[in-house]
Amino acid sequence: MELAGLSCTTAIAKAYPPTSMFKNPPTVLVICGPGNNGGDGLFCARHFKLFVIIPGHKLPLSFPPRATKRPNKPLFTALVIQCQKMDIPFLGEMPPKPMLIDELYELVVDAIFGFSFKGDVWEPFCSVLSVLSGLTVPIPSIDIPSAWRVEKGNPGGTQPDLLISLTAPQKSATQFTGHYHYLGGHFVPPALEKKYQLNLTLYPDTECVFHLQ
Repeated sequence: MELAGLSCTTAIAKAYPPTSMFKNPPTVLVICGPGNNGGDGLFCARHFKLFVIIPGHKLPLSFPPRATKRPNKPLFTALVIQCQKMDIPFLGEMPPKPMLIDELYELVVDAIFGFSFKGDVWEPFCSVLSVLSGLTVPIPSIDIPSAWRVEKGNPGGTQPDLLISLTAPQKSATQFTGHYHYLGGHFVPPALEKKYQLNLTLYPDTECVFHLQ
């Protein structure tokens, strides 16, 4: 998860260099869900703080369910503490209107649902995804756009400008119509690659992402 988060931050920085952002300081909102995708988002935010955005940046984090009910898993608790110690603020609530987010942020990272998502979207995530659908600022999605089905996708769901596939692209990635598609996976052990017959990209040198589109 640590390396997945680093891959996400690297891909976002390559697609949207901090020098290309208009706000000073640049502003990024990372929306973290309750599962592993949310964990990737927390790692991504931490790497943003370390490597990408210029000093004085604003990098709020939002847990959509409730400001008072974050995931109560030891890993998440530790990640939240790490982010707090790095002065990464957590929003008390998700901004309710797309226009407000467009005014405040230049990027909104979708780290809500990952490839294991199944079933119907429930509240408060329905409202969160509805807000995302109305944004005009770019949305990078981690691994798979939130609420997409792994094989079938979801044309009516989140439509990111950047998709960061982790390990290997999901079948639904064929329906991705955004501008940038990066693969992050320079962390898969050779034994695992052989076991599942993964034909993975050869990453150049120390790069942890590969530009697919």
